[in-house]
Amino acid sequence: MDIKDYIHELGRKARAAGRFISRIEPGEKNQALLKIAGQIEAERDFLTLENQKDLKAGQERGLEAALLDRLTLTPGRIDAMIEGLKQIVALPDPVGEITDMAYRPSGIQVGKMRVPLGVIGIIYESRPNVTIDAAALCLKSGNACILRGGSEAIHSNQAIAKCIKKGLQDADVSTDVVQVVNITDREAVSELISLNQFVDVIIPRGGKGLIQRISQEATIPVIKHLDGICHVYIDDKADPEKAINIAFNAKTQRYGVCNAMETLLVDEKIAPRVLPVLAKQYVQKGVELRGCLKTCSLIPKCKKASEEDWQTEYLAPILSIRIVSGLEEAILHINQYSSAHTETIVTEDYSRARRFLREVDSSSVMVNASTRFADGFEYGLGAEIGISTDKLHARGPVGLEGLTSMKYIVLGDGQIRI
Repeated sequence: MDIKDYIHELGRKARAAGRFISRIEPGEKNQALLKIAGQIEAERDFLTLENQKDLKAGQERGLEAALLDRLTLTPGRIDAMIEGLKQIVALPDPVGEITDMAYRPSGIQVGKMRVPLGVIGIIYESRPNVTIDAAALCLKSGNACILRGGSEAIHSNQAIAKCIKKGLQDADVSTDVVQVVNITDREAVSELISLNQFVDVIIPRGGKGLIQRISQEATIPVIKHLDGICHVYIDDKADPEKAINIAFNAKTQRYGVCNAMETLLVDEKIAPRVLPVLAKQYVQKGVELRGCLKTCSLIPKCKKASEEDWQTEYLAPILSIRIVSGLEEAILHINQYSSAHTETIVTEDYSRARRFLREVDSSSVMVNASTRFADGFEYGLGAEIGISTDKLHARGPVGLEGLTSMKYIVLGDGQIRI
């Protein structure tokens, strides 16, 4: 079977499985998720062994440290996969939820019902835990899915796929509900993103190059974000201790993730108090600092930032810093250079916090918290299938509700229109 026939066969199976999964009871879906969690727990050693094959191949190919970090399945990340499954089980099932029922003058009742999207194609790089997150969220939201991971994680993804398949079998759920593409040829992606007759939406997760390609070439609707140029703004009304802890965590807790801070903005009145302390901590951590002229005058080891730095998602221990005259300039900078992912203000001034929340046009806007909280797990979604910086139809971390849509329902008792 050639690649086109293979992908089309996955599509046909997914469409049939989608009709099956859309109508089964919440308890059956939850049972399948728990069975999958049990398989992940039972196969820890196998998952680690297969992941080591990918890590070794990645090192030999010269993958960057950030990509290798994303690729690694640590014991903690396996724990998080299992915990994510359990959290999704505990969440209310969105499918079939009826809202906004209201009587019309004609006597009919009009409302909305939440329904699955259908078949979801997910294309992602590096992170093998996406395989389990995507499968679980699609299953719980009543969707079938076709998952295509990157070549660098092929062994890890196929190992996780085996756990998913065994869990579905044990729960007596069709294994076609979750299908993981087992070939790495790029042609498989081209076929998947044009499979209009079987796939309802595409979700890409990975580097900017991948997402741009999918956005440009897909003939199917795409839920996406291109990059994560996230900002922290330290206001002159900030608590210095909070500001230092938040700014340090937002950059250094993990580098190769889309919700890591890439640009730090600091009010000129508080900069002399917080920047030298932060700079010392960053340098000790090995972070390269690039700043405006005012920043460089306060931090001798800081390199001069270029215009390109304000527009760059580093995904590495590099940070750009700019000293601003106040909230107005901070908001202008963010709305000019942000990728609309996540921004934080650190302030004790309620009015300024409210203005920041209102005027910053990003999918997540925070007050006195690290940007690293911007993901589905931390938001209580159980897990996320991705983050959308678009405004339709989902925005921010995409969990269960983001994988459903609404349809109108009408209840009558023989009414006819006159």
